[in-house]
Amino acid sequence: MFGTLNNYLSSVHRAWTNGDGDTLASYISLKDKHIMNRNLYVEMPENAINRLLESPIDEIICAHLKVLFYLGLEPRDFMQAYKHQSQCIQSVVKMLQQLKEENWCLPVMYTACLDLRILAQRCEELGNSSKPGEILEKAADCLMSCFRVCAADNRSSDNETKRLGMLHLVNQLFKVYFRINKLHLCKPLIRAIDSSAFKEMFPLPERITYKYFVGRKAMFDSDYKSADEFLSFAFKHCPKNFPRNKRLILIYLVPVKMLLGFLPKKYILERYDVLQFHELAEALKEGNVRKFDDVIQRHEIFFIKCGIYLLVEKLKFIVYRNLFKKVYLIKQTHQLDLNAFSSALQFVGETDMTIDETHCIVANLIFEGKIKGYISHSHNKLVVSKQNPFPPLNTVS
Repeated sequence: MFGTLNNYLSSVHRAWTNGDGDTLASYISLKDKHIMNRNLYVEMPENAINRLLESPIDEIICAHLKVLFYLGLEPRDFMQAYKHQSQCIQSVVKMLQQLKEENWCLPVMYTACLDLRILAQRCEELGNSSKPGEILEKAADCLMSCFRVCAADNRSSDNETKRLGMLHLVNQLFKVYFRINKLHLCKPLIRAIDSSAFKEMFPLPERITYKYFVGRKAMFDSDYKSADEFLSFAFKHCPKNFPRNKRLILIYLVPVKMLLGFLPKKYILERYDVLQFHELAEALKEGNVRKFDDVIQRHEIFFIKCGIYLLVEKLKFIVYRNLFKKVYLIKQTHQLDLNAFSSALQFVGETDMTIDETHCIVANLIFEGKIKGYISHSHNKLVVSKQNPFPPLNTVS
């Protein structure tokens, strides 16, 4: 593609002059086919560029060609490529500031920011940083410089404002912050989007990605109702021809739903290859502690890899709640001997559970609102409410 360096630069000049953001973005993308052209692997392209291109596009293209040069070496020098991609972002910021009341250049920013994040990730994987996450954190600072310019663009009309590019940048930043485990840095970004007048105008794919990350953050903050709302939106609107993405959403949505008392349908779990949750749901429904522990142990690697092990562990109290509800339905009385609960726990595999530990589990369930009642220690009884002693989980979580 392009043949010579001059042909490439002429095409860039044409796209720049025409204000063709999408075409220009493809010319600086590391996923475009032009990167296979070895005539563009130039270590010092300044002279050729200065003859054909004006500022600030000249600096962007110069940095891009240097990235191609370092990625074309044997072995590839990802660290130098990353450094020049960072310079590319600085030039993109300059471009955003120069092109006042215009937003046709946003695709150029999107492409440069995406490539920066991917190169930073590659450098991290290769161990190029002195401490884990350092390069990604610096990449996030570069992305934030673009975000600030877009967020401050208050004078342009709604169609021409750069604020329409905010959500794309927020999603890129989320991907960095989740990877380096700095979720607290997401808060100001969420506030900025939630208060934006354009939050319903952003493209649907960007809103789906945003809801997915905000849902995951709510999940880690133990705000399960919000997590359910956001992840459900992401799952519902994610197109069917992206099964991998739908599966990813489902991995977090299912345990959140289960914590709220909704058990997943087997055919959905089968379709997206997450049948681990079906076994979990069966143990939950039965109030079978032994079965629950077996499922957790068998699929431990899957739960840890997905980052939901601790969340799934929280489901154990729902297993206890469902088991104790069965005891209540059998006894048909609102004054329940706690020894009956101890016997039930031993029956489902908790053979070394003491009466004190049983008291502790019941007390926790009362505290969390999963059982309405109180413990009479003098009589060793659980006295439950005559009305709805085991309220629906979605009303208490």
